[in-house]
Amino acid sequence: MVLDIDDVAIRLGAAAAAGAAIGLNRDLRGKQIGMRTLALVSLGAATVTIATIQVDGMWEDTDALSRVVQGLIQGLMAGIGFIGAGVILRKPNEDVVQGLTTAATVWVTAAFGLACGLAAWRTVVVALGLALTILVVVAWIERWSRRGED
Repeated sequence: MVLDIDDVAIRLGAAAAAGAAIGLNRDLRGKQIGMRTLALVSLGAATVTIATIQVDGMWEDTDALSRVVQGLIQGLMAGIGFIGAGVILRKPNEDVVQGLTTAATVWVTAAFGLACGLAAWRTVVVALGLALTILVVVAWIERWSRRGED
């Protein structure tokens, strides 16, 4: 499958925008990873996905495409997990672990990149809405529920 430049630009732009949207939430909360990092993670995943699906004959051989996408997902997500692990900190004196949500945002932005690269637009829209809801609304609920603990 050969994608025209407009389709490639839309897919890559959407991936970068999805990553940046998640990154904005992290920036607003003063976390280690922000808009640029997560936009690049998502853009990178989309770039690899688009490059893979543009290999000549790949779309005609769905078994081969499936194997390539499966390998891409496994390799990419494992590598992204390594990057996310870099933001997880444990405070030994307090027995507290920090950075797990930020690490999860690295992983989910890579998934957005894969979905944008495959032009799975409904999945991107629903997942982005859910991710932002989790990061904003659920964070507010967590803070509210912990008010009495102090």
